Amino acid sequence: MSELNHEQIAQRLQHLTELSVELNGIKDINALLERILQTAKSLTGADGGTLYRLSEDKKHLKFDMAINDTLKMHFGGSHPQANNMHSIPLFDEHGNQNLNAVVAFAANLKQSVNIEHVYQTPLFNFSGMRKFDEENNYHCQSLLTVPMLDHESELIGVLQLINKISPDTKAIEPFSPTDQGFIEALASQAAIALSTQELIFQLEHLFESLVNLINIGIDEKSPNTGRHCQHVPELTMMLAEAAHRHQDGELKTFRMTDRDRRELWLAGLLHDCGKITTPVHVIEKSTKLETIFDRIHLIDARFEILRRDLEIAYLKEGDFSAERKTRYEQDVAQLDSERAFLRHSNVGGERMSDDDQERVRRIAQRTWIDSRGSAHHLLNAEETENLTIKAGTLTGEERKIINNHISVTIRMLEALPWPKHLRNVPEYAGGHHERMDGKGYPRGLTKEQMSVQARIMAIADIFEALSAKDRPYKTGKSLTESLNILGNFSLNGHIDPELFHVFVKEKVYLEYAKKFMDESQIDAVDESKIPGYVQTSAAT
Repeated sequence: MSELNHEQIAQRLQHLTELSVELNGIKDINALLERILQTAKSLTGADGGTLYRLSEDKKHLKFDMAINDTLKMHFGGSHPQANNMHSIPLFDEHGNQNLNAVVAFAANLKQSVNIEHVYQTPLFNFSGMRKFDEENNYHCQSLLTVPMLDHESELIGVLQLINKISPDTKAIEPFSPTDQGFIEALASQAAIALSTQELIFQLEHLFESLVNLINIGIDEKSPNTGRHCQHVPELTMMLAEAAHRHQDGELKTFRMTDRDRRELWLAGLLHDCGKITTPVHVIEKSTKLETIFDRIHLIDARFEILRRDLEIAYLKEGDFSAERKTRYEQDVAQLDSERAFLRHSNVGGERMSDDDQERVRRIAQRTWIDSRGSAHHLLNAEETENLTIKAGTLTGEERKIINNHISVTIRMLEALPWPKHLRNVPEYAGGHHERMDGKGYPRGLTKEQMSVQARIMAIADIFEALSAKDRPYKTGKSLTESLNILGNFSLNGHIDPELFHVFVKEKVYLEYAKKFMDESQIDAVDESKIPGYVQTSAAT
C-alpha cells in the first residue's frame, strides 16, 4: 500500500478546499453529483465509483451515477442514465435493516466500510457485484463505501469507490485510512452541498406554491382574472425570450440568465396579486348597472309602470278615435325605443358617443309614480352616472378601485424580504400599468425610468386583456384587432415601440395565440397594415 507524503496530503487538502468552494457555486444537481464522484476518484486514484441517493420515502438507495475508467463506462450526470441499475432496499420485508448489501450497511449504520479483498469478505452479499464482473470481464477487488451525511447527520446518499490503482505499479491496492478520511470529509461536504441545494429547491417550490395560492384566491373571486394571472407570465416570457434573441437597436444588449428568467417569471405570476383586495362586484362588473345583480331589471319595471299608466289614461279618456289611438301607439313605441336604448347602453363597449350620453340624461328626466303616489325621475343620479359611462362598465370611482390594485401589489411585494437574485420582482410586477410617456400609473414613470422587463410585462398585460375571451364585460378580440390597438399604443407613447416591433417580427403574438386563444380569434394577420410596425421596423 503506497503511503502519501506531506506534499501529497497538502495537495489533497488544497484540492478538497477548492472543491468545497466550488460545490457551493454549482446549481445543477446532476453536475454537482458528477463533480463529487469525479473528485472522489481523483483524490484516491480509484478506477471506478458509484453514487447512490436516498429515495423520497427513505426506504431505498437509488442508483444515480457510475463511472469506470477501465470499462470506459459513464452512467448518469452529463451522460444517459443506466436502465438496468436497480435501487437497493434499506429494509427487508419484515422491516429489519438490510445489512447484507454493503451500501445498505453503510447507510443504515452511518459508517464507512473499507474492504481490501471484496470476495474474501464473508460479511456481505456480493452476488450483484460478481454478476457485474462476469458480464463485463472485470474484477472488483478493493472497495471503499462511505455514507454521505449532512450537518445534522441525516443520510443523503452513499458514495462507493472501487479498485484503488497504485500510481507507481498500476496494480490494484487497498484504500488507505488516509484515503478513507479524505473521502469521508468529501462525502460530508457533498452531503451538505446537496442538502443545501435541496433546501433551496424546496423553498423556491414553496414560494411559487404560495404565489399560486394567491392566484387561486383571486381565481375564486374572479375566474376571469385568475386565468389572466396565468397567461400574462406565459406571454411575458415569450416576449422576453424574443427580446433576448434580438440583436438590434436598444435591445441588442438585453440578455437573460436562468436566474433572470426565474425572477421575471415570478414577477409575472405576482403582477396582479393586489387584486386579492379588490371587491368582487367591481372585478366582475359585466354591465354598467351591475352590483350584486343587474339593476336594469328595476328600470324595466319602471318602464312597465309607465306603459301601464299610458294604457290606463287612454282607456279612461274613452276617446278611441284613430287620431288618439295613433298618438297612444306612438307614445308606447317611444317608451319601447327608450327602454331598448337603455338596455343597449347598459352593456358597455369601447366608446359611448356624446349624443348617446345626452339621450340617457333626457330619458332620465321622465317621471313615474310609485304605489304610494310619489313621483320620481325614471333614473336616479347614480343610475344616470353608470349608464353614461363613456367606455367599459366602470364609473370613475370604480376605476380608481380597480387601479388601486397595482398600488396594493407594489406595497405587498415591497414588504417582502427578497433575496438578492429576486430583488427586482416588485419593480417588474409594479410597472405593468406605466406608460412610456409618463402618463401611466401609479407612479407616472417614463420609459427611461423603467426596466426592459417591466416594459415587456406592460405589453403582455395589455395584449392578454385585449384577446381574452372570458371577460364578463367584453368578448375577446381577433389577432388583427388586438395588434391594431397595440400598434396604435406603440405610436401614442403607451408601450415601448421597439419591444412591439420584436413582438410582431418574432411572431410572439402567434405563438401565444396558438397556445391560449380561441381558433375563431386567430385570423390571417397582414403585418404590413399594423399601425406602428413598419415605422418601428425602419428604425431597427
